Amino acid sequence: MSGKKGSSGKGTEARYVHFEGIVQGVGFRPLVYRLAVQWDIKGWVLNSASGLEIWAEGSPESVEGFIRELTLSPPPLARILRQKITLEEPRGFSRFEIRHSDDRGKKEALISPDVAICPDCYREINDPQDRRYGYPFTNCTNCGPRYTIVMDIPYDRENTTMRKFPMCARCRQEYEDPLHRRFHAQPNACPDCGPQVELVRRRGEAPLARGAEALAEARRQLKRGAIVAVKGLGGFHLACNAASRDAVKELRARKQREYKPFAVMARDTAAVRRYCRLSEEEEKLLKSPAAPIVILDRQEDGLLPVEVLCPGINTLGVMLPYTPLHCLLFDEELEILVMTSANLSDDPLVTDNEEAFERLAGIADFFLLHNRDIFSRCDDSVVRWVKGDVQFVRRARGYVPFPVTLPLQGASVLACGSDLKNTFCLTRGREAYLSQHLGDLEYYGNCQQFYQAVPHLMRLLQIAPEIVAYDLHPEYASSRYGRSRGELKAVEVQHHHAHMASCLAENQVSPEASVLGVICDGTGWGADGAIWGFEFLLGGYRDFRRAGHLAYLPLLGGEESIRRPQRMAYAYLLRFLKEEAKALGERFLYDLTAEEMALLDIQYRRGFNSWPTSSCGRLFDAVSAWLGICSRVGYEGQAAVELETAAENAARRAGADFAARPEALREIAGRVYPARWEEGEVLLLDPAGWWEGAVEDFVQGVPREVIALRFHLAVAEGIVQTVLMLAQRYGFSQVALSGGTFQNRLLFQAVTRGLEEKGFTVLRQRLVPPNDGGLSLGQAAVALAKAGQN
Repeated sequence: MSGKKGSSGKGTEARYVHFEGIVQGVGFRPLVYRLAVQWDIKGWVLNSASGLEIWAEGSPESVEGFIRELTLSPPPLARILRQKITLEEPRGFSRFEIRHSDDRGKKEALISPDVAICPDCYREINDPQDRRYGYPFTNCTNCGPRYTIVMDIPYDRENTTMRKFPMCARCRQEYEDPLHRRFHAQPNACPDCGPQVELVRRRGEAPLARGAEALAEARRQLKRGAIVAVKGLGGFHLACNAASRDAVKELRARKQREYKPFAVMARDTAAVRRYCRLSEEEEKLLKSPAAPIVILDRQEDGLLPVEVLCPGINTLGVMLPYTPLHCLLFDEELEILVMTSANLSDDPLVTDNEEAFERLAGIADFFLLHNRDIFSRCDDSVVRWVKGDVQFVRRARGYVPFPVTLPLQGASVLACGSDLKNTFCLTRGREAYLSQHLGDLEYYGNCQQFYQAVPHLMRLLQIAPEIVAYDLHPEYASSRYGRSRGELKAVEVQHHHAHMASCLAENQVSPEASVLGVICDGTGWGADGAIWGFEFLLGGYRDFRRAGHLAYLPLLGGEESIRRPQRMAYAYLLRFLKEEAKALGERFLYDLTAEEMALLDIQYRRGFNSWPTSSCGRLFDAVSAWLGICSRVGYEGQAAVELETAAENAARRAGADFAARPEALREIAGRVYPARWEEGEVLLLDPAGWWEGAVEDFVQGVPREVIALRFHLAVAEGIVQTVLMLAQRYGFSQVALSGGTFQNRLLFQAVTRGLEEKGFTVLRQRLVPPNDGGLSLGQAAVALAKAGQN
């Protein structure tokens, strides 16, 4: 179209536009300015404490076209949650201008998550003719650090950790040019005025190199097998050459991480394909602005030392370089690096240079540092593509602090989450803001991080909660914190009810609906004081009834049976094989001594030092240990993950995709162990048939991988049949699946497909993890419902 859009010569009208959401720091004002010029609009645009405000005057056609284009095609990184457009009296503006931010009033604008490097900035850092060639802090309004550098709102440079880097004249010119993609890009910088990088061997020594040479030397050392601590966006990583068995083995030893898989960073998608299977959907996730770690099925070609990189499993957590600094660590010879959180196992992520020297001494050979401060720790997000959609394992960088929309609202809530995989949640109206993953609060450092993160997010969001929600568990640190907030109305939420409510909330289920929640989990404090974990809960946000559960089994010795699952396997032998238990234990449970089995016998008979549990996680652990797959747990969920891997291997080796339809998997399995039930007011799902079948097969020499597949299919069919039995009693049509065990891809897909084939609507989690990382969302929803406000 030639000329200006909408120049009709008709009368003038004015509109006031107010956008709320992620509308600052994402290139919205430059877009507004460009469209205003195109549509011959007069007026102004500014960032305010509550969002983005626009005054638009012009012909009715111009104003209508201008607003339509804004709302239908906002900047790629913008997320408009609410908009308000009102007709106003024209004020006779002669031009359109970008005004200074107005931070008066209640601060409700959202901070964008940290965003991966965009194609334009990537091209600049690789162009020898560009002034930002090789500069590791290149960014623009379409990419770069956000949440991790923000100290306050509105999102202006002086409220970020970039405030100590005054822009040079050329950067300032870009920053002030409404038509430039760096217009008001708050972290904007160049080699002349921005942060700098240096490579140091140890504290107190002069840097080995600075700038481009520091990056070049880091690459050389990585190729030689060195371990380099790399200061990234939300914290440090420990990096080494993922193709070097010796380097990976040394990192594992130094980090005291015996079994847990390492994540890797690959140079590009071509490199990813050399090592992993990559679908179109998975590639989109890798290349998305959030740039998470994506769990992929690895190739079986021997190119990587998988026995030390990801022992016992067939998957690999992979991400692409998401900052210019990461991009510049790779070259033609170096295409895949271990990129794991820089800490000792279970400690918080290291963020500060001095902290890195102190805590990573003895782990890292070199430190690649920079002088831009990290204000908020933020680990890498982890996702997986499962049955046609994304499933979160960990929600952090790239997604936090974007909110989840709730189907109910009321007074602001602080939900404290769980002690495992902790996140907390703050609500404002219909918005629920989950924190980044904070780790396990049983560790002091993570607990201190929790105490610091709560007031920081409250300050950023300007939320003063009136209600506090927390788990029933009497010993959780998160619950103790919740109880300490005596000035707030307290709501205790049963663990698995919170899992169920989390799934309902993100699926926008009505507060009046009644749904069956199938919650398969590791550990949760039950309303009867037992340890729950395989639950069929009927209800909604306000309340629930326990319609069914896995039959109780004693957890002998508590936590020790979680760390050493052969103890759990022996408890199952005692429960279902009785007289044969001792002989079977002596023959197959090689990790248990005769003395320990005798003690477990006493604990089982007398109920001494044991707690009844219906945990699904412990059931999977026991079968894994019985089959000799995993007898000692080095990280949470290890036994179950390796059991899942064995089951998938059985399908693959028979020439079928493990995600095949149940009939195909049944044919491969040959048989499926029968489920049993004990009728009553609460329906008990009895695993006796599953366990007896697994024992019989193993004694008769059936391959453990086939047994693992049979067990998975048995549990899936048992869940589907239990849901059918309960549906006959209670008449529901929607089933919500949640809990950490549903991160088992084979189980999740088999249960989902089975329920859908029976006509049920299956609700799954796509926005937050089904594990305890999504628990705080459910706690918040329950608290709002119980407060009677929706």
